[in-house]
Amino acid sequence: MDVLTTLLFFAYAPALAILWYFYHKDKYEPEPKRYVITTFLLGATLSVGIAYILESILTIGGLIQPILPTTAFYVALVAGLVEEPAKALAVRFPYKAGQMDGIMDGLVYGVAAGLGFAATENFLYGLGWGVAVTLTRAFLTPFAHGTWTAIIGVGYGLKAEGKVDSLAQFYALAILLHFTWDYFAFLSATVPAYNIMLIFLLLVNLSILRYFLILGEEEDRQRFWYYLVRRGWR
Repeated sequence: MDVLTTLLFFAYAPALAILWYFYHKDKYEPEPKRYVITTFLLGATLSVGIAYILESILTIGGLIQPILPTTAFYVALVAGLVEEPAKALAVRFPYKAGQMDGIMDGLVYGVAAGLGFAATENFLYGLGWGVAVTLTRAFLTPFAHGTWTAIIGVGYGLKAEGKVDSLAQFYALAILLHFTWDYFAFLSATVPAYNIMLIFLLLVNLSILRYFLILGEEEDRQRFWYYLVRRGWR
């Protein structure tokens, strides 16, 4: 394969494989494929574009000078504060379309938006820094971005059910996890020992995804039997 094809494959194939897994975990009431795919594409295009523009302004300098010196702490903080709301715009599409009614729906759409964002980001990193960077990131950042946006997606799913009124805590947790990941990723570039923290954070992300998956499956199972019994009484 040529370089461009290699970048496209390793940027998008892992993300799509993970999305396929989560989509098929939604067994009781699968989401319309067109909404899941559109959410993925919005994360890969709209969210990336908005994040790129805002981060360029805040960390590189363009229309305005960066607010603070571009330290690892500041750049990581900007990434969390900018990218999570940007990815949430993709999640709002199925939410506003009335496609969310629970934890599993929020998980699937949140993962889709995060994976789309991670795939395009990995592709762009490869264009700038080489195929090796995309290969390294391909098996790390999809789980990271997928988890952070899944947290917000689950928040929207719960809000659609009327179980929460505010999404502030979901955004806050996603931003905090994103900031922490990026901060230690920057530090590990000069002090490899910090990679231990990235491994720990990866396990945390996987645990969160697993936890949401269990909650979503249990909620859907309860609904399935409720609707089945209710139809039996008619």
